[in-house]
Amino acid sequence: MWYVYFLELANDDIYVGSTSDLKARVPAHERGEVASTRPFRPLQLRSYAAVETETQARELERYFKTGSGKAIAKKRFLAR
Repeated sequence: MWYVYFLELANDDIYVGSTSDLKARVPAHERGEVASTRPFRPLQLRSYAAVETETQARELERYFKTGSGKAIAKKRFLAR
């Protein structure tokens, strides 16, 4: 399985990433091992979606980084 995940950063932005090992990747973000999120800690895992292949995960991640993808993510994955 591959995962597309959403992290809420300290500056209230949402970071979208993908990984095959969600249990290891989120703590790596928390420890500051990921350069793109290091300055924005603490962070919180808000949601994730599981897909079968890396290709699907990368395509979905890319989509969620677009304008319409961000709108869908906010409505479907990040609503409070």
